Amino acid sequence: MAVSIAQRPAANTHLLILTFLTTLILHHSLADVPAGSPTTEELPHRRFEYKYSFKGPHLSQKDGGIPFWIHTGNTIPSADQVRITPSLRSQKGSVWTKNKVNFEHWEALVTFRVSGRGRMGADGLAMWFTTEQGLDGPVYGAADQWNGVGVFFDTFDNDGKKNNPAIVVVGNNGKLVYDHHNDGTTQALGTCLRDFRNKPYPVRAKISYYKKTLTVMFNAGFTPDKEDYELCTKVDNMVLPTEGFFGVSAATGGLADDHDVLSFLTFSLTEPGQQPPPPESEIPKEEKDKYQEEFQNFQQELDKKKEEFQKEHPDIQGEPIEDIYETVNDQEIRQVFEGQNRIHLEIKQLHRQLAMILDEQRRYVSVITDEVAKKRTTAESAQLDTVGQQQLGSVLATQQEVLKNLNELRNSFYESLKQIGSAQGNAGALGTYETIQHFNEIKEHLHTVKRDVEHLVQRNAQNPAEKTVKCPEVPPMPSCLSTVHFTIFIIIQSILFFCYIMYKSQQEAAAKKFF
Repeated sequence: MAVSIAQRPAANTHLLILTFLTTLILHHSLADVPAGSPTTEELPHRRFEYKYSFKGPHLSQKDGGIPFWIHTGNTIPSADQVRITPSLRSQKGSVWTKNKVNFEHWEALVTFRVSGRGRMGADGLAMWFTTEQGLDGPVYGAADQWNGVGVFFDTFDNDGKKNNPAIVVVGNNGKLVYDHHNDGTTQALGTCLRDFRNKPYPVRAKISYYKKTLTVMFNAGFTPDKEDYELCTKVDNMVLPTEGFFGVSAATGGLADDHDVLSFLTFSLTEPGQQPPPPESEIPKEEKDKYQEEFQNFQQELDKKKEEFQKEHPDIQGEPIEDIYETVNDQEIRQVFEGQNRIHLEIKQLHRQLAMILDEQRRYVSVITDEVAKKRTTAESAQLDTVGQQQLGSVLATQQEVLKNLNELRNSFYESLKQIGSAQGNAGALGTYETIQHFNEIKEHLHTVKRDVEHLVQRNAQNPAEKTVKCPEVPPMPSCLSTVHFTIFIIIQSILFFCYIMYKSQQEAAAKKFF
C-alpha cells in the first residue's frame, strides 16, 4: 500500500514533464517550419475557358451530346451531371475535350460523386491531360501508354495492402505500361490516402499545373463549404506537353459504383505581369446560329410550361415554397453531419500539426544523409561511414521515439484523467457514507453515557441517606467510586473511543481508495 501511494505522485510528475516537453517540441516545429513561397508570391491570373468545361444545369443537348466534349463507352450525359459509368459490372466510359489545349499553365476544378451500396467499390475514376484522346482502354476506361499525366481516384485494393481508397498521380511518356497489380504505386509520382465514396456532399478536386509543379488539392465532401480544400500531393519539376486534351474516365469490375461528374471547370493561368494570351477566334456562324436556335426553342418551351402550370394552379403565385419544417429524421441526420464536421475539423488540425513535425523530421534525416554521403567520399571512408551510420541510426531512433511518445502521451493523458476522476468519485462517495455512519455510532454511544450519568444522579437525589455512607477506613484507599470520578472516567473513555473510530475510518478510506 505504501508503494502505491508513493508511486502515484511520481507518475503524475512524469506525466507533467512529458506534457511540457511535447509543448516545446510542437512550438519548435511550428516556429522552424519555413513559410511557404506560394503564400508570399503573387497569385497567377486565372481566366475561365468555357470550351474545356461543362457543368449543369442543361448540361447535355437534345441529341445527348455535351458542347465541346465527346463521350464514349457507357457514359450517360444528363441535364445535371455526366454519369461516366453506372453501378453495373464490367462497365467503362470516358469524356474528352474536342479541341486541344493551347495554354501552358492550367487549373481544373472537378466536382464528382462516387457512390455504391457495397462497403467496397471498384474500380475508380481518372482525370487526364494527354496529347491524344484515350477513348477506350484498360486504365480506368482509358488507353494505356499515354503521353501526359493521370490523376487516379482508385477505390479497389488490388495489391491487398489495405491502402485504398487512394489518390495516385502517374506520369507517362507514352512507353510506360500501367501496373494494375500494385495499383500503380510503383509508378506513382505522388499519392495520398483519402476516402471519397458515399459522402454527404459532392467531392471536389483542384488540379493545377503552374511553373512545372503539379498540385492536387482535395475536398472530401464532409461539409457544404466548396473551398474546404486540403493538400493531397505536389509533384515538382514535372514537364507536361504544351498541348493536350482534358478527359475523365471510369471503370467498374466485379464490384460496381456510380461515377458521376457534376462539373469540370478549366482555367488558364498566366504569370503576374505577363500579357494574357489573346482569346480564340469566334465561334463559326453556323454553330452559333445552331446554339441560338436551340436556346430560343428551349426558352419558348419553358414559357409554355410556366403558363400551363399557372393555369392548373391559379392559387400559387410564383414558384412553390418548400416545407420550412424539417422532420425528426432530417434533424437527426443534420445533427450527425454537424458532429462529423466538428470531428473532421479537429482531426484536420491535429493532422496538420503532425504533418509539420514529420516534415521537420524528414528535413533532419535528409541533412544527416547528405552529411554521411559527403563523409563517404573522404579518405577515411570506412571509419566515417561507421560513425555516420551510428549517428543516423540514433537520430532516426530518437525521432521515432518522439512520435511514439506523442501518441502514447495523448492516450495516457486522457486515460489517466478518467481513472483519477473515477477513483476520486468512488473514494469520495465511500468516505462520506462511512464518516456519517461513524458519527452516528459515536452519537449513540454519547447518548448512552449521558443517560447512565443522569440515571446515577437521579438515584443519588432520591436516596439522600446513602450520601452519609462512608467507605471503610481499612484499606486506607477508599473502595467506593464517587459520581464525579465515574463521570470523568466515562468522558475520557468516550473521547478515546471517538479518536479510535476516527482513526479507523481514515485508515479504511485510505485503503479503499487504492483498490
